[in-house]
Amino acid sequence: MTTLSGVARKTQRSWLDPSTWHLRTRLVLVAMALLVAICGAVGIVSYASMDTVFNRQLDKQLEQASTRANAFDRPPSSFPSGRPDPLEARGQGAGTLNARIDGSIVRSGGLIDADGNRAPLSAQDEQVLLGLPLDNRPVDRSLSKGDYRLVAVKTAYGDVIVTGLPLDDKQTTEASLVWTMVFVSLGGLVLIGLAGTVIIRRTMRPLEQLSEVATKVSRLPLDAGEVALAVRVPPSASHPGTEVGSVGYALNQMLNNVARALEARQESETKVRQFVADASHELRTPLTAIRGYTEMLRMTENFTEDGRKSLARVQSQSERMTTLVEDLLLLARLDEGQPLKLTDVDLTQLVIETVSDEKVMAPDHIWQLRLPDQPITVRGDATQLHQVLANLLSNARKHTDPGTTVVTGVMISADGSAVVTVTDNGPGIPADFQGRIFSRFARADSARSGSEGTSGLGLSIVESIVGAHGGSVEVTSKPGRTEFALRLPCVTVEHA
Repeated sequence: MTTLSGVARKTQRSWLDPSTWHLRTRLVLVAMALLVAICGAVGIVSYASMDTVFNRQLDKQLEQASTRANAFDRPPSSFPSGRPDPLEARGQGAGTLNARIDGSIVRSGGLIDADGNRAPLSAQDEQVLLGLPLDNRPVDRSLSKGDYRLVAVKTAYGDVIVTGLPLDDKQTTEASLVWTMVFVSLGGLVLIGLAGTVIIRRTMRPLEQLSEVATKVSRLPLDAGEVALAVRVPPSASHPGTEVGSVGYALNQMLNNVARALEARQESETKVRQFVADASHELRTPLTAIRGYTEMLRMTENFTEDGRKSLARVQSQSERMTTLVEDLLLLARLDEGQPLKLTDVDLTQLVIETVSDEKVMAPDHIWQLRLPDQPITVRGDATQLHQVLANLLSNARKHTDPGTTVVTGVMISADGSAVVTVTDNGPGIPADFQGRIFSRFARADSARSGSEGTSGLGLSIVESIVGAHGGSVEVTSKPGRTEFALRLPCVTVEHA
């Protein structure tokens, strides 16, 4: 029995396998994947473009601040008390960093805070400034006060003036741009997913209609009987002008052809059944005459030993042909759907009587019964149900060796049906024959070791009669155990 966890594992495996997804699911996912790729490409290009623009603006401002700081520098002889501090240059804005490096020492430096006051540099910041390249190209570095864009310019006096501007504004703007694009992209994905699902579902509706029609046709019993193949693809999904419409139109044409073929097959089957019924009915009279004259000759004439054997052979074959004709006539009546003579049938008593009759005919077999404590009643034709049991028991007798045990059981199944089983411990039925064992004239004499010949109609009659009673019959067989199980609707269970 399949457990819930097993179902969950199967469902999980199917979701992990793209080949099991619906086509509309794939289309929606492809559309969303394309949108993600487009949004990603647009975001990368936009971010790179804005970063370039901001860097240019910042480099221009940095160049101006560096020019002011370098213009403020003077030769040492001009300042007896010491070199000027670049931070004292005019026009330097808040956040600007300036430092003067003499050799490997930062002589002076700091940055201007938001209040216009000077903030000193830490020792770690000074080490970062000492490692700047002297190629007049701006570079980004992380300092204790944040990220800065710095440029180091060597002056004509031999020292180096470092100028830097904070990257906070640039980074804040770029972060806002990134989050804006992320939220817009997510919103677009949600809208595309919802709208795409609705649009694709409506677009794929004709394909679903084709699938529904094909599924309905696949479930119809087309193998026998009169079949009304009335299902068709609706006109909205069968316009030849579109791809899906062309498929729907072709499917309707195919169904029309199949319907015509089924009508021809039904007409042919009806003619064959009528012929079999008429032929069987017409054969009954001459067969009865043959049997009568044979019996009269046996009683009134004197024959030699060979003559008596020949006459007995004629009588035996006429009786066998009579049985075959009666079977064919019964199948013809069942095929025509003639009404049954329904009465309440005590299935338990019927089994006892039928097994007793068969026991007299085959005393060399071991006949056993497994019956319930109370009678089981079904609604059916007692004569035909007796023939069903007789055919099954006769089948077990004819196709098994003497000494075989045949067990006939009656029970009530869990769904309330009456079940009759006929089980023997014979050699079994080949697996390749079990699928066609109920077909008419199906015989596999090598399957079981009995010596009596059969017409191949017995099990066909069993299936037809049980089907007419609203029941079913099935067979399971392996060497050492063969079981035929009949299921019939149960009317009442009368407690003894």
